[in-house]
Amino acid sequence: MLPEALHSIESFLDYLRGEKRASVHTVAAYQRDLSRFRHYCSERQIEQWQQLEGADIRLYISNRHKAGITAKSLQRELAAIRSFFQHLLKKQLLEQNPAQGIQAPKSNKKLPKTLDVDQVAGILDASADSVLEIRDVAIFELFYSSGLRLSELVMLDIHDIDLSEGGLKVRYGKGGKQRQVPVGKKALDAIQRWLACRPAVESDALFVSKRGARLGQRSVQMRLEKWCVKNGLSEHIHPHMLRHSFASHMLEASQDIRAVQELLGHADVSTTQIYTHLDFQHLASVYDKAHPRAKRLKD
Repeated sequence: MLPEALHSIESFLDYLRGEKRASVHTVAAYQRDLSRFRHYCSERQIEQWQQLEGADIRLYISNRHKAGITAKSLQRELAAIRSFFQHLLKKQLLEQNPAQGIQAPKSNKKLPKTLDVDQVAGILDASADSVLEIRDVAIFELFYSSGLRLSELVMLDIHDIDLSEGGLKVRYGKGGKQRQVPVGKKALDAIQRWLACRPAVESDALFVSKRGARLGQRSVQMRLEKWCVKNGLSEHIHPHMLRHSFASHMLEASQDIRAVQELLGHADVSTTQIYTHLDFQHLASVYDKAHPRAKRLKD
């Protein structure tokens, strides 16, 4: 492709980093998706973005689908392409978005794997035998207490948590969004135990390694795996299972999907709906109480 076409991608990525404040992971994913699409365009001898038509993008998505790429991945790739062209449209480098209206194959929504209350207790109630395990228990408690994403938890600083008020500020939520979430007593107690023995280091990170560096995502995953093996939990458990379990248990107990949506930091309630376990009896009860023409006259 022509140099100006390649420069447009770099300009778009700079826009994501700067104005949109997208996370490093989001920018990297967009970069991979657009680089792959650029190679496709080069193979078809498309030298500039203005030459693209909707049929070219449909063929690209179709070829990727035939190659075995999942519907979820294709939806993400198409979203990246659509956002890129929307950016060019705003910059008046295109007259229309060729990706507009193009749909990726739909994926079947599967309920995320969750733990029951006893399984969660098996993880959180086990005794810690070292400073690092005291830290780990605080991490696991916080996952389940506040439903944090792994990326959100590792970016927490000490000043983000208010022990007296029982809450914390998530500064690096998905899409750069911030939110306030409550922290339960068990998690607060675990965090206080960790802070009492946390190494005196310059880092502001809430959770640090034994060398004093901010704990990374992979380290948290490995520590949870090690903890489960030590405590005889045979099932493969990853950090997001604690977030999923938080969402599922909260919905089952409260039936308040909007509140759980806010706690999880979901932009769309449809994302939260995947956790619902509302049975028909409950729905019928809500209907009878709420609908003005559902109420039955008393004899």
